[in-house]
Amino acid sequence: MVKNTDSWLITSFKNGNEKALAVLIERHQKEIFTFIFYKLMDETLANDIFQDTFMKIIVTLKEGRYKEEGKFVLWAKRIAHNLVIDHFRLKAKHNKVSETSYDNEDFSIFDLISGQEENIEEQLVSRQIQEDLMRMLDYLPENQQEVIKLRFFDNLSFKEIADQTDSSINTTLGRVRYALINLRKIMDEHQIILTR
Repeated sequence: MVKNTDSWLITSFKNGNEKALAVLIERHQKEIFTFIFYKLMDETLANDIFQDTFMKIIVTLKEGRYKEEGKFVLWAKRIAHNLVIDHFRLKAKHNKVSETSYDNEDFSIFDLISGQEENIEEQLVSRQIQEDLMRMLDYLPENQQEVIKLRFFDNLSFKEIADQTDSSINTTLGRVRYALINLRKIMDEHQIILTR
């Protein structure tokens, strides 16, 4: 395997070389950020989704779930695209759905139809998932509990979390990353499945 190709860097990162990930991110950040930005046309939001994209990439690589096909950038963009769609779905739940679509060729009003009110059964499942998640959070160190709650329950951006916890964005990203890795371990140990 040729040194410094994406594949080599991914393998190197999986083998414990954290610097390989930094090189990989630096190599592709402009292309991936631009891809996200043009879907949202909002720099702050694009930054958040960019950070979330790399969080997902890190977790997937750490867990060994990435299938190497030599198409890292396409895979990263697919993750980013899904996070953008999630953002619009979440937004649609909070806003009344209008007839007009977003100025985005990849996103149509039909994507919002699933954003209707949850029925009683779905509400119970959602509540159960939240209760399971809250129980699992008890196993995490306090600073990791805090960032997970702020990020996934209060929907704060990484910058807002960094400001609120008086930490740098890098520290915040690290805490969320380790919290997610720890949660995955806890889920495995306690055989908790959070799927609907």
